[in-house]
Amino acid sequence: MIATAGLVDLHCHLDLYPDFPAAVQQAEEAGVFTLAVTTTPQAWPRNHELAQRTKHVRAALGLHPQLVAERECELDLWDRYLPEARYIGEVGLDAGPRFFKSLEAQKRVFQHVLQRCAEAGDKIITVHSVRSVKAVLDHLEAFLPSDKGKIVLHWFTGTRSEAKRALELGCYFSINTAMLNNERHALMVQAIPLDRLLTETDGPFTRTDDRHSKPSDVALVVEELGQLHQVSAEQIATTVRDNLRSLVSGQG
Repeated sequence: MIATAGLVDLHCHLDLYPDFPAAVQQAEEAGVFTLAVTTTPQAWPRNHELAQRTKHVRAALGLHPQLVAERECELDLWDRYLPEARYIGEVGLDAGPRFFKSLEAQKRVFQHVLQRCAEAGDKIITVHSVRSVKAVLDHLEAFLPSDKGKIVLHWFTGTRSEAKRALELGCYFSINTAMLNNERHALMVQAIPLDRLLTETDGPFTRTDDRHSKPSDVALVVEELGQLHQVSAEQIATTVRDNLRSLVSGQG
């Protein structure tokens, strides 16, 4: 298995693990660049505080689409914290059966988030798009000029043609093992250029060896991406690191 130092977990809910500070410390000790996404702006201060003490962990300011029905009122709080945050997430749309009834509210919130990010400029945004890829891409096209921020589509399950449209809009994709274990999604991932790939666990919502995945488990994603693209795991790890560097520097 490839060494974890220098790997990238661009979407992980560290504050949802049983021991949040320990989860941050484990990511730090593993040397994995970890983006600690949040589901509500109320979680931002603590995530930001813990991340600031580390070299490898960063916090993202989120308002999860699945929580919009009860949390739309927290948009003002999200606005208040925005100047402190370089990374935004988890945000986006979810048109799955459980959340479809709040879709119009979700669209309002997502539009607001994108417009504020466009005004601020230079934000990196990790986006949820369950059963709503077209609507997400329509929003990106309408409300976030490509020179005003960078989008990473997290756990993307759209079609190859939707992936092509996302690529044309400048999006990156963060890949986890669950995506690669699904034949249709793996074929879609195979069609994504290597220079747009990032890695994620989405822990603790995914499992590795009958436990919740943790940031160091992105080593498995790197190995599987290497097999899929028929290159070495080391080359994938280097490419993902370079992609993150481009993302953070605002290039590419």
